[in-house]
Order: sequence, then C-alpha cells, then structure tokens
Amino acid sequence: MLYAIIGQDTPDSQDKRMAARPAHLARLQALQDEGRLLLAGPFPAVDAVDPGAAGFTGSLIVAEFASLQAAREWSEADPYASTGVFRQISVQPFRKVMPA
Repeated sequence: MLYAIIGQDTPDSQDKRMAARPAHLARLQALQDEGRLLLAGPFPAVDAVDPGAAGFTGSLIVAEFASLQAAREWSEADPYASTGVFRQISVQPFRKVMPA
C-alpha cells in the first residue's frame, strides 16, 4: 500500500537539511530503484522553485510499504529525522486515484 510521509522542518533547519541531504536522497533512490517511490520533494518556504535562503518548511514522500508500521519505521530512520531537520513526521495511508 502507498503511504504519505509528511515531515515538518524545525525552524532554521536549512544547514542541517543540506548536511543530511546526500544520505536522505540515497534512501529515496533505494526506494525508487525498488519501484516503490511514487514521488518525493520539499516544500519551499516561499512561492518559488528555488527558495534560496528562505529554505524549506518540510517534505512529502509518497511510497509503497508493507504496512503503516513499516512506513513509520522507515520515516523515523531517515537522516532528516535523526539529525533534527524534521520536528514532526506524520505517516498515513494514501490511495492514488489520478493520474490513472
């Protein structure tokens, strides 16, 4: 089943985010290589593709996991969680309807 993982950043997390980014992307790449990643990306803090110094306010990942517990465990082990980029993470089942 698909699960939506939403991480909300701590204030002023940009330096931590950039330091943990390579390890975070490696984990996402592994999901993609396994055919389990639907989408992933950050929420810019301002209305721009590249928010510059404003940074990001969080991230969204939608991926397939065996269970809600497995999705939670994966998200809790993410470098953005373990290095303090995320102040809060929510994980919930997701049902893709469109595009078909």
